[in-house]
Amino acid sequence: MTKKRPARSKLGPPPPASPVDWTGVATSRMTLAAGATIFVQGDPATSIMFVESGAVRLSVLSHAGKEAVIAVLESGSFFGEGSLVGQTLRMATASTMTPSLVVVIQKEEMTRQLHGRPDFAESFLRHMLARNIRIEEDLIDQLFNSSEKRLARTLLLLASFGEPEASHRKLPKLSQETLAEMVGTTRSRVNFFMNKFRKLGFIEYNGDLKINNSLLSVVLRD
Repeated sequence: MTKKRPARSKLGPPPPASPVDWTGVATSRMTLAAGATIFVQGDPATSIMFVESGAVRLSVLSHAGKEAVIAVLESGSFFGEGSLVGQTLRMATASTMTPSLVVVIQKEEMTRQLHGRPDFAESFLRHMLARNIRIEEDLIDQLFNSSEKRLARTLLLLASFGEPEASHRKLPKLSQETLAEMVGTTRSRVNFFMNKFRKLGFIEYNGDLKINNSLLSVVLRD
């Protein structure tokens, strides 16, 4: 009997979510420089946030002091939504990777809008489902793919692979330590594969990191 191989997730952008209509929603906006802390793990969870522009990193710190990056969110992403389901403290630390504009909605206001405006609730749900799809694909990637493929997929996702204007896109500044945390491998392995990708012309970096769509060949290779 032939053992069935697990299905591979198809790399690409998440299903498009409809734009958020903030009409009538009480919000505040934070204009943040790169490297700014938005909230810290353990802070009171009193609001939901939305990345209007820029990039936000979510990371967690273990009791032993080990940090792990659990997500990099770009424009069009909600985060901090755990407060809507009884989460009283932030479970992760959020910080900006690039200059960013973040919309802040207090929990009570978000609850009121979700209950009173079906169109707003549907938009929020679409964003959350798109993010869940990405999380599922990340889990499959972590379980079944090599560290080389995981690194290639991470770089392509950060470069918004699949969008026409993103064929040679610059990435937010990322250390190899951060990439290693995201991929689930060591910094030395990331360094090895990054040098390999550069020699093959899949990426370019000289201060700025550029990702070419040809890197997809690493992900598709059996």
